[in-house]
Amino acid sequence: MDLTYPEDTIPFRAEVRAWLEANLPSGWFEPGFKMSGDERAVWIQEWTEKLFAGGWICASWPKEYGGKGLTTMEAVVTNEEFAKAGAPMRADFFGDTLVGPTILQWGTEEQKKEFLPKILSGTIAWCQGFSEPNAGSDLASLNTKAVLDGDEWVINGQKIWTTQGFIADYVFILCRTDPDAPQHKGISYLLCPMNQPGVEVRPIRQVDGSAEFAEVFFTDARCPKENVVGGLNNGWSVAMTTLGFERGTSATTGHRRFETELNHVLSLAKANGAINDPLIRQRLAVAYSKVQIMRINGLRSLAVVLNGRKDFGVTALGATNKIFWTEYHQEVMKLAMDILGLEGQLLLGDAGTEESIPGYGRRETDNKYPANALQSSFFFSRSETIWGGTSQIQRNIVGERVLGLPKEPKVAKV
Repeated sequence: MDLTYPEDTIPFRAEVRAWLEANLPSGWFEPGFKMSGDERAVWIQEWTEKLFAGGWICASWPKEYGGKGLTTMEAVVTNEEFAKAGAPMRADFFGDTLVGPTILQWGTEEQKKEFLPKILSGTIAWCQGFSEPNAGSDLASLNTKAVLDGDEWVINGQKIWTTQGFIADYVFILCRTDPDAPQHKGISYLLCPMNQPGVEVRPIRQVDGSAEFAEVFFTDARCPKENVVGGLNNGWSVAMTTLGFERGTSATTGHRRFETELNHVLSLAKANGAINDPLIRQRLAVAYSKVQIMRINGLRSLAVVLNGRKDFGVTALGATNKIFWTEYHQEVMKLAMDILGLEGQLLLGDAGTEESIPGYGRRETDNKYPANALQSSFFFSRSETIWGGTSQIQRNIVGERVLGLPKEPKVAKV
């Protein structure tokens, strides 16, 4: 694997960096730079407008659909420079990274013209309606139904763990549209409006007071007939494309947030003397090694894409990388709590203030349960081996699709 980037990426990297330096707030690159919560809220809106004007939102999309038409290497360089600067590069993750590329690949021209400009301009927010209470790891067993009524689909059912459900304008939702077809064959991928009668969003409150997730209930909710993506009853194939984008993004930058967080944990160990414990030092060394493995695996994933390999490919790398980083993160968060010791049993955050989770971004502490940034990251890490496909499912993917092992036996129906 050649770790040297082509020379023609050097001027483009300088161009991206120059744009960031010219458009980020004064002092952004200085140590200790901070903004108040109100200042940041105003800046985020302005930043989204600057990203759109500069063409950096979805810059890898074809020019005819509003992107810059960047090559793979140019897109990688862009991601890396934004990550180095700590600058947001998305208006809406679910729109920019998941449903937008899915519409590009599977959508009709009418769907592209309707939704892609709004994703690019940041004027439409999305959420993902895949998992259900009894269809998480076994997604194909979903029960939410869509029945055609004239020019509209009528949707009834429930989705769960719906991030951003409270602010989303649309949900890209999997529904069973042919109850008589085999599990994987009777599912369709719909783009359904959220702001309508028949859609109820309920928060799922986490232990630290946050509520990023929600349950969404659909009771005779309506969706235009033409909002099926990829064809009727072809939703499983379309959904696998979306999940591929979810698991395969930020190949060469994904390790950076873990690197930032690990440096924070290391500083904490030095500050409270835990670094003097040889077992703690050993665990920190192991964590550092795993972050470097993530960095190399990211470059390996890039090499697979650039070389057009199909034998191992994105499916296997996406699955193995997902297993690796989620299980690593749970380990290092447990290490962080061990470094905190008994102090970690206290609520260390300042109620009602914003804190920056190392490597993730900002969050507002909850007045009733003011966990600090590291404690909140610990809580969130528990979910990471579940969402986006559990570690068990990822291992099945590697075993069956890469190693050619027999499929796992299904439970007999009585």
